[in-house]
Amino acid sequence: MELRKLNYALTVCKVASESDIELNKEFYFIGRTDEEYSLVCITEDTPANTLEREDGWKGFRIQGILDFSMIGILAQLADILAENKIGIFVVSTFNTDYILVKEENFERALKSLAFAGYDIV
Repeated sequence: MELRKLNYALTVCKVASESDIELNKEFYFIGRTDEEYSLVCITEDTPANTLEREDGWKGFRIQGILDFSMIGILAQLADILAENKIGIFVVSTFNTDYILVKEENFERALKSLAFAGYDIV
């Protein structure tokens, strides 16, 4: 299985409303619940008026389209990273999953996954 590195720093933050989010940016994920609006975005695109923010994330995605019948793909990746004491933040799209780790753990995460047989591009 192939994992593709994202070539930008990411931020995970909380905003007051969807009007705080610029929807024309290259990369972002929005999560809305009855308690909050969460945003994952390229760090330089982070809204100025976030309620809370955590900078310093890097990420990669599982390449290709994952069929919904495929079971355990994310669990396998998470297990490898957990065994190496690397915390993750995951977001999913219809096609695939994105796994974020703190910048200081990024290279170690990629090496651990490569050692486990994943192709990193």
